[in-house]
Order: sequence, then C-alpha cells, then structure tokens
Amino acid sequence: MNKVFIISQREEAHIDAIAAGVELARTLDKQAEIFAYSFEYFGDAEYYNPKFVAVAQKHVMKQRTGKIQQILDSIDEPDIPIHSVWSKDLFEHACHHSKRHGFDLIVKAVHHAEHYLPVDWNLIRHTRVPLMLLTDNPVHKSNTVMMALDLDSKKTLKQQLNHAVIRQAVALAEATNCELHLAFVIRLPQVIHDMEIVDTHGMIRQAREKYQALFDELNIGPKCIHITVGEPDLCIYQLACKHKVRYLVLGAVQRQGIYAFVVGNMAESILNRIRSNVLIVPAREGLLQPLE
Repeated sequence: MNKVFIISQREEAHIDAIAAGVELARTLDKQAEIFAYSFEYFGDAEYYNPKFVAVAQKHVMKQRTGKIQQILDSIDEPDIPIHSVWSKDLFEHACHHSKRHGFDLIVKAVHHAEHYLPVDWNLIRHTRVPLMLLTDNPVHKSNTVMMALDLDSKKTLKQQLNHAVIRQAVALAEATNCELHLAFVIRLPQVIHDMEIVDTHGMIRQAREKYQALFDELNIGPKCIHITVGEPDLCIYQLACKHKVRYLVLGAVQRQGIYAFVVGNMAESILNRIRSNVLIVPAREGLLQPLE
C-alpha cells in the first residue's frame, strides 16, 4: 500500500500529470509509479506482418518512456519507476492493475478544461481505488478541501461511503495543509424551492442540530460547514466556486448495467459541472462491506 498510480498525460493535456502527481505523492508520503499508455493502429500490417508491428510497438513505447524520463529528470526524480503499457482501453488496465497490486490512489490529468473525455468517465465508473482528477483552473486556487456528504441517506452503502469520504478528505487536508470544509445538500426540487412554500432556513437549522455531534467530532467550525437546500449538483458547484475549492472529495456509488442509465448517479451530475481537482472515492451498488 501507500503507492500512487500516476497515468502519464497525452500531449494535449493542460496540466503536467507527472510533475503534479509526483508532488502529490510526496505530500501524501506515498511512493509514486508512472504508467505510460501507448496504442496505435498499424492498418493491414497488424494482420500480415506481426514482426513489423512488434518492432513498431517497441519503438512507440520506447519514445514515450524516454519523454517521461526527461520530465522526471527535470523535477529531480529520476528513480521513479516507469511502466510502459500497450493497451487500447487504458481504464481497464488501470482499474484492474491498481487494485490488484495494492495502489491506494490513481492520479490522472483532465485533458480538456471544459469537459471530461470518455476515458475519464470510464475511470470514474470502474475504479476500485480513490481517483484524483487534476485540472488547472485558475479560479480554484485557495487552500481548501471540501468534502461532499449525503448525511440523510439511510442506506448502509451510502453511510459507509460517507465515512470513506471523510477519511480521505481529512487525510488530504492534513497532508496538503488545507482547511477542511464540509458540504451537505438537503435535496429539494428547484420548482418547490422557487415556490417558497418550504421553510428552508428551518430545514438547515434542524440539520445543523441533528449532525452537530459529527461536526464536533471532526473539529469543523461553523464557517466551514455549508448546508444548503436544493439540487445537489448545482449547490455543490456553487459552493466550490464561492470558496475557490482546491480539492473536492466526493463518493461515487458506481451503479452498473441498465439500472445506472435509468437512475443515474448524483456524483456524475456534480462532476459534469465541477472543474476543480476532484478526488472520487468509489463504491459499488450492493457492496455492503466496510470500505478501506
């Protein structure tokens, strides 16, 4: 354990995942390892000339490893292991290998500031260890770690996931010397909220009283506790922008199959808006064992 799985960025990534990932691993007192993924189509040569393809693969992988070694040399970390992987589906190898070989964090750069790529969503939906997605949005530069919790849920899995999010957020805030904030959204459809027939201030006051013991246990002051009423995805986005959150920590249930498309996942709705650094703590629907 105590290993960080860093996915090297492509050319178009707008943040250096290697330098940022190594720095984060050092901050968390973990051992970094770099995984360089390569894949190219060679047309008919793949079928008619396998020897040529094997040579070409080695050439592509060697070039990629060399570029990564140059980056590591430039940040004075030449001895960090580099693993070169030929794989069409990056997320399948990363999710399987990271869990099987005892990694406790995956770090990847977001390629586009405005949206996630399919590989990002596949990592979010299938990872078995916490996943850090890094961006370079200049708006989110304060020393704040915000954890988003679903405190009202009665489901065992959601309660376990809350505890896992708390553990990850506390450790991240302590390691990065950031101020820890807690966000909790009391769900209320926007149409009902706009009708002003519900005492939202009373709902917030009751929630503070109900969960005060948890806030005291976490040693979080009132100014760092943000309880709002509304749609979670919009409210979390607004809170992250208002407080210029550096890291947002949230849990993902990761429902699978057709059920996932019908019901959806609130974490994915939040991620559609958020563009700060995000630490996703995974779970699986129906997996009722304690999360590590």
